[in-house]
Amino acid sequence: MTGQSTVQVTDTSDLALRRAAELIREVPDFPEPGVLFRDISPVLADGAGLHAVVSALGRGCQFDVVAGVEARGFLVGAAVAQAHGTGVVGLRKPGKLPVVADRVSYTLEYGQATLELPADTLAAGQRVLIVDDVLATGGTLGAACRLVRQAGAEVAAAAVVLELTGLAGRDKVAGEQVRALLRA
Repeated sequence: MTGQSTVQVTDTSDLALRRAAELIREVPDFPEPGVLFRDISPVLADGAGLHAVVSALGRGCQFDVVAGVEARGFLVGAAVAQAHGTGVVGLRKPGKLPVVADRVSYTLEYGQATLELPADTLAAGQRVLIVDDVLATGGTLGAACRLVRQAGAEVAAAAVVLELTGLAGRDKVAGEQVRALLRA
């Protein structure tokens, strides 16, 4: 770690999540000067940290399938799906899927991006838990919610490991049930 962590746990009674928060690496001036990057890789590499995150992400939500957002959302989303006995759908970057059901373009903190939904993976009426690693400006999460709805499925909730509150990403997903385990 590069110094004292500024990451806070949303459920302070969860000791395992408090320990996981301590594993977040803070990297100054990445990807550009003035940005403090929060790296969750150490949490994912730690068995107890990963278990705490996976257990908490799906807690209190009724869902039929998980949609994991590329790329770390795949890792965490697949683990959440396995822990809850559901399937997982990967929301991908362009050019990665042989058959695409739909796509949504959106604005990122550092540019533009697009997410694609694989064909024949979501059914109308399914309750979908969208899982991603970080909620920053809200563009990615908003695009994921639009993709799920365009497939005729329902967004049961969106769950992220870390929310960067200073970037006001929740504003772009107003009206969605969003759960962040950690905040910075």
